[in-house]
Amino acid sequence: MTFDQGAAPKPVPRLILFAGHAGTGKTTLAKRAMPLISARTGQDFFFLDKDTAYGRFSAHVMELTTGNADDRDSPFYLENLRDLEYAGLIDIVRENLELNVNVVLVGPFSREIRSGLMFDPAGLGLPASIHTRLAWIDLSPEEARRRMVLRADPRDTWKLAHWDDYVQRRIAPPVNPLIRRFDNTTFDAAEFDLLIEHLIS
Repeated sequence: MTFDQGAAPKPVPRLILFAGHAGTGKTTLAKRAMPLISARTGQDFFFLDKDTAYGRFSAHVMELTTGNADDRDSPFYLENLRDLEYAGLIDIVRENLELNVNVVLVGPFSREIRSGLMFDPAGLGLPASIHTRLAWIDLSPEEARRRMVLRADPRDTWKLAHWDDYVQRRIAPPVNPLIRRFDNTTFDAAEFDLLIEHLIS
């Protein structure tokens, strides 16, 4: 009986997060990055967006409880649904990583980044050996508001109606070697290439 001792070990699974505040272009940039990341790593990725995963569910729950299906930022939503949505996303990420499936994750994750939890896979209940990189998408409050008005997404209704309260919750991410910031005011191809290199490094 012989054994194949030359088989290459499986690569460490990757978690790549595109985070940032509403209206910054996280999802658009993540989708633009996906083929570049796959081409440069030679690996496939599972794409997971918070709004796709929980948008319809949260709208239904908020309609039943508050009568406002588009509410994603009121104290009621933040106290009763927000953390459950994020926990569910992490559960989906965990299942994929444990199956050695790479993940590109999209969502604000501002609390988790500000607290440092997003830089601690074990603290999130994820495999400790994963390869984690984060992209924080920057945009000024004024430009983010302008883009939210233009896209006319009902989920932005509460933010726009309570802008002064909402903007107080916007944070700057902590300095950490796992995170790279990208200013999306005007798309810069060279800076985007540097971001991709960081995410696969």
